[in-house]
Amino acid sequence: MPGLNLTRDEAANRAALLNVESYDVALDLTKGPEFFGSTTVVKFSAVPGTSTFIDAITERVHSVTLNGTDLDPAEISDGIRIQLPGLAEENELTVVADAPYMNTGEGLHRFVDPVDGEVYLYTQFEVPDSRRMFAVFEQPDLKASFTFTVTAPSHWDVISNSPTPVPSATAPGEDGGARSVWEFAPTPRLSSYVTALIAGPYQSVRSEVTSSDGRVIPLGVFARKSLMQYLDADNIFELTRQGFEFFEAQFGCAYPFEKYDQLFVPEFNAGAMENAGAVTILEGYVFRGKVTGAQIERRAITVLHELAHMWFGDLVTMRWWNDLWLNESFAEYMSHLAAVENTEFDRAWTTFASVEKSWAYKQDQLPTTHPIFAEINNLEDVEVNFDGITYAKGASVLRQLVAWVGPEQFMAGVRTYFAKHAWKNTELADLMVELEAASGRDLDAWGKLWLETAGVNTLAPDLEVADDGTITGFAILQTAIDEQPTLRPHRLAVGFYSLSGDGKLERTHREELDVDGPRTEVPALVGKVRPDLILLNDDDLAYAKVRLDEHSLATAKAHLKDFAASLPRTLVWGSAWDAARDGETPARGYVDLILANIAHETDSSVILVQLRQLATTLTYYVAADHKADTTIAAADKLWELASSVEAGSDAQLQFAKSYAQLSRSSDQLDRIQALLDGTETLEGLTVDQDMRWELLTALVAGGRQGQERIDAELARDNTSNGQNAAAQATAAIPTPEAKATAWDSIVVTGELSNALQSSAVAGFMRVPDTSLLEPYAEKYFEAVPGIVKERTHALAQQIVVGLYPAQLTTQATVDRTDEFLAGLPEESAALRRMMLENRDAVARALRARAADINE
Repeated sequence: MPGLNLTRDEAANRAALLNVESYDVALDLTKGPEFFGSTTVVKFSAVPGTSTFIDAITERVHSVTLNGTDLDPAEISDGIRIQLPGLAEENELTVVADAPYMNTGEGLHRFVDPVDGEVYLYTQFEVPDSRRMFAVFEQPDLKASFTFTVTAPSHWDVISNSPTPVPSATAPGEDGGARSVWEFAPTPRLSSYVTALIAGPYQSVRSEVTSSDGRVIPLGVFARKSLMQYLDADNIFELTRQGFEFFEAQFGCAYPFEKYDQLFVPEFNAGAMENAGAVTILEGYVFRGKVTGAQIERRAITVLHELAHMWFGDLVTMRWWNDLWLNESFAEYMSHLAAVENTEFDRAWTTFASVEKSWAYKQDQLPTTHPIFAEINNLEDVEVNFDGITYAKGASVLRQLVAWVGPEQFMAGVRTYFAKHAWKNTELADLMVELEAASGRDLDAWGKLWLETAGVNTLAPDLEVADDGTITGFAILQTAIDEQPTLRPHRLAVGFYSLSGDGKLERTHREELDVDGPRTEVPALVGKVRPDLILLNDDDLAYAKVRLDEHSLATAKAHLKDFAASLPRTLVWGSAWDAARDGETPARGYVDLILANIAHETDSSVILVQLRQLATTLTYYVAADHKADTTIAAADKLWELASSVEAGSDAQLQFAKSYAQLSRSSDQLDRIQALLDGTETLEGLTVDQDMRWELLTALVAGGRQGQERIDAELARDNTSNGQNAAAQATAAIPTPEAKATAWDSIVVTGELSNALQSSAVAGFMRVPDTSLLEPYAEKYFEAVPGIVKERTHALAQQIVVGLYPAQLTTQATVDRTDEFLAGLPEESAALRRMMLENRDAVARALRARAADINE
């Protein structure tokens, strides 16, 4: 729709004309369930005589007044932009409008708690959605001070970027309910996308932390009333204090805001959002039952990530979205560093290698990969760039940059950067200048090779060994694919690992060096005795795929479980996964490797990733003729492991969950039914409400239970979690009628909230027999252009990616996708990108299946 997709040129032109001083925003949240009142007063200077526009996605504009002159809304407003002609040097604009509540996780999202019928609101403005709540010059470099005045039901709590004031009573609303007004103090100069409003009968736990400059900073943790019994606020406060201590010391800069609230909100689209002083977090991080260590660690990393943004992103903000990668990568890198150095999560670099880097390597091998420093021409470009390059590769390359310039020098440069640019907007060059000055390294060539080119290199050892085992020659070979031929400089370590007397693989030597070009000789290793295993990129400093020499590969296969440390074991896991995905090794061999070693894995996040990759391998990479038998055998092995590991352990919980997901045979479904009914138990396994839904959904997908049992379980758990789980289970009923109903609710009717739609999509694609999906392949290709045109980005992406018929893993699916791509108009860049990535997944699966057939 014209106007929705702000271009970089439009933003640059507007920034050249304007300097925005302040916004005074008055919101009336008592006008009913569909719309709210929004009155915005903007003060700004401009080049006299020029014209521009302000962004405002509205249901109705009542009035527009510019410098005392009333303008006709019908002539200047199209519901997305308001044109502003004939500007003066100093301007005051007032826009009075009604705007719609959203149920998509964008703008001002409205949610009704099924437990008690209470209404909860929260904002999500990244990338371009503050314009859904008030009239705004929606771009990050037009910072201003924001003052919010909110009228809402008196029993609500209202939270924004400034501390919450004492409300004053006002006249009752149209429904006769008591109303109050909250008048917030002005904020510091912020970009509009990090402003926030959270309102409803949220409950809170309060604490405080003393900042490095001596201020006492109030802390708050918030959740819905019906979830407060599960809220572990003490853990959140502890992590927050540890983060404050670490970041203030590293950045040489005290926390920049007056208070710090963290709010767990329903139906959130992402992990969290860095609103200044009022962070919103995925409600799934309020744990109703027993969860894995991986989930607890992920929550900790998320808490630290958003706190890091208070400095890098909120205090100092990118000028335009092409530096989004730096914003997110910096927070991702710093969150893991803080976790390792100042919290109990001292294995976070293992998690980073397993979770983040595997995501980055996957994204970087897609046909849609792009340089870290991507050219962002418009808002659509931004929305599809919240990807593994922006977050995970960027953070990986930052870690490599730290190794390249030195940790102390890196932080010295960052401290100068914050001191120079507080409350301003910057570009990448501003940070690089400070890092060069602190380190003495010329980063121009480094930046061009790492940030302005795409693709991942592969590193492999090339060694010569004498008969007595002495290494007589050692080099590191670097290669790249033809499509991304760049070879890059790497600062990395080579680790030697040998089997000790107790059978453990322990590091006996480490050599750190610079690698550059196609071949790098390593004379320091010549003359040493070859160990049992040689690991390139030991300690995971570099961003590259790694291959093992034959001798080391044999050791890894036999002794993967015997690594004394978790990080090198994870790097070998990663190398094995790369080889399976690339079709270099047969998929069933990778399945065997996982099942033979995963019970000995000590890191919860690594177990989680390996089980996720096991499911992917069984679904897509195992040859079709062997898929059913291999999946049943894998599930049986997982039950054996769940029964043999320590009762009540993290591993047992994960193996049991994976068993439920993979169960296919009659005997396996019988066992799941018995676990759900309580006629069979597994010592240590708690079948809580969330586990009950997992077991029931497995039974539904397997044809053992149907809508009646789903309804009964929902009556037992009529909560937001329960409704989402029921939506997934209902869509998973393996009948043509149920699939047709689910398809209609997702694609045709389109009235589901973002959370319910996500659950329904997952259930629809959960099939024991892919023939259930065949009638929808062509319907999918017919529907998606309209979906992208009519739905918001969040909802459209769920459908375009989630309902793609990837499980129909045939050349016909690839061919139909090619036909679809050939007919796409040039302006459909976001849809083209998503479809290219969909296609690549099937093409890769076909190559992997071919390798598995030839085993």
